Amino acid sequence: MADTPMDGLIIQAEREVAAVDLRVGPAAGLTVLGSALPVRPNTWIRAGDGQIIWLGPDEWLVTSASARPHKFEEELSRVVSPHDGAAVDVSAQRVSLRLRGENVRELLSFGCSIDLRLSAFPPGACAQTTIARAGVLILVLGDDDYRVFVRPSFAGYLADWLLDAAEEFRTPSIEESAP
Repeated sequence: MADTPMDGLIIQAEREVAAVDLRVGPAAGLTVLGSALPVRPNTWIRAGDGQIIWLGPDEWLVTSASARPHKFEEELSRVVSPHDGAAVDVSAQRVSLRLRGENVRELLSFGCSIDLRLSAFPPGACAQTTIARAGVLILVLGDDDYRVFVRPSFAGYLADWLLDAAEEFRTPSIEESAP
């Protein structure tokens, strides 16, 4: 799917990223890609050209836009293995959609039951939830900027649903007829 502009809304399929699921006790106090693992629930941080995303008390999703998945998994495995941790390549498990624009929160709220107001879900927040019954992981990148990870088998459905729901924000055009 190419960039799809609507009034106040852009929906973009992002290129594939390397993604590794880390399982390790938070007491290990590890540094991954130069950053400490976030321990506050439902938060994420930037790390290099990717993110470290809190998924649970002992689980994180670590992404990289430039790393090769297998090498990325090996690199992270070397970091967590001494702490009885595990690193598993899950790059093929999710597709990433980028949603931006002044209407993005309203669009997401059509199909998502969590509170998406900026005061409740600010930049740096993340949540595992559903949009239109599809399981997703949502990251707030900025005030009107979101990344949504969804399983590939649901990506087409979710993209179609988002485009359909986004019709709400399209300004109708009036065509003049010739005399």
